[in-house]
Amino acid sequence: MGLSMNNPPTTITPRHYNIHKLFLFCNYVLLGAASSCIFLTLSLRLVPSVCGFFLILLHIFTIAGAVSGCAAVGANRWYSAHMVATVLTAIFQGSVSVLVFTRTSDFLGELQSYVREEDGSVILKLSGGLAILIFCLEWVVLTLAFFLKYYACVEGGNTCRTVVLGSAKVQQDEDLKDWPWPFQV
Repeated sequence: MGLSMNNPPTTITPRHYNIHKLFLFCNYVLLGAASSCIFLTLSLRLVPSVCGFFLILLHIFTIAGAVSGCAAVGANRWYSAHMVATVLTAIFQGSVSVLVFTRTSDFLGELQSYVREEDGSVILKLSGGLAILIFCLEWVVLTLAFFLKYYACVEGGNTCRTVVLGSAKVQQDEDLKDWPWPFQV
C-alpha cells in the first residue's frame, strides 16, 4: 500500500485513485511532522515532567493514527477507529499549538525543561508550528478518508452497510392506556 507511480488498477476510477494517493501522501507527511515534533520535544530535555510525557504521548498517538490511516483505507473496522483517533489528536494538536504560541514561557515552565529559556522558547515555537501543520493535515486526512469511504460505497456497492429504516412508532396506542394520566400524551 505504498506510494507508487504505476497506472491505477482498472477496478477503481481515476478520481478515487488520485484521492487515495493524496490520502497516503498526507499521511506520510503527517508521520514526518509528528516524528519531527517528537524529536524537537525530546531536545527540550523534559523527561521528568508529566506535561512533557503527555506531549510526547500526543505525538505518538498522532503517528499511530497516521499509520492506522494507511491501513484503514479499505477496511470497515478500522475506518471508525481512524476517524475518532484523528479527530481527537487534531483537537489536542490544535490546543497545544494555541498554548505554545499564546503562553510560551508558562508552557515551558510547566514542561520543567533543562534548556535555557531563550533556546527552549525557539524549540517550543518550532514544535508549535509543526503542531499547526499537523492540525491542518489531520483535517485534510479526515476529509480525504470521508471521500474514500464515499467512493467505496458508491462504486463498491456491497462494502457499505445499508441502514433499513423502520417505523418510528415505539409502542402501540393500547399499551399507553395502562399508564398513569400524565404519561398518556
